[in-house]
Amino acid sequence: MKLRRKNKFAAEVATSSLNDIMFFLLLFFLIISTVANPNVIKLMLPKAASSQQLSKKQVTLSVDDKKQYYIDKKPVDPANLENELKTIMAGIAEPTVVVRFDKSLTVQDLVDVLQTGAKLNIRMVMATSK
Repeated sequence: MKLRRKNKFAAEVATSSLNDIMFFLLLFFLIISTVANPNVIKLMLPKAASSQQLSKKQVTLSVDDKKQYYIDKKPVDPANLENELKTIMAGIAEPTVVVRFDKSLTVQDLVDVLQTGAKLNIRMVMATSK
C-alpha cells in the first residue's frame, strides 16, 4: 500500500528581510551624498557643456538668489567685497576665485562681481552644473 502526502513540499525563498536591507542602503547613500560636500551653499547653478578642474588653492565666492554674498560660507557685505577679496588674496601667487552665482540673478550682477575681480587682477572662474 502506497501512502501519499496530502501537502506537497514547495521551495520558498524568504525575501522579507531584503526590503529592510535595501531601505538601509538607500538611507546610507542619501546621508553620505549630503555630507560629501558640506562647504557649499545651496544654489541653482547655470548649465554648461564643458567643465574645467582647478588644482590650486581656491576661494569660493557664492551669491544666492537674494543677492547675499559669501566668501567660503562667510557672509560678506556687497560694499565690502573688494576689500575682503584683497585681504584674502594677499600673498597668493596666482589668485583664483570660483564664482558660484545663482541662475535667477541678472547678468549685470555677475558683471559687477567680475569687474571687482578684474580690478584686483584675480582670476575668476564660473561654477556651473553639468
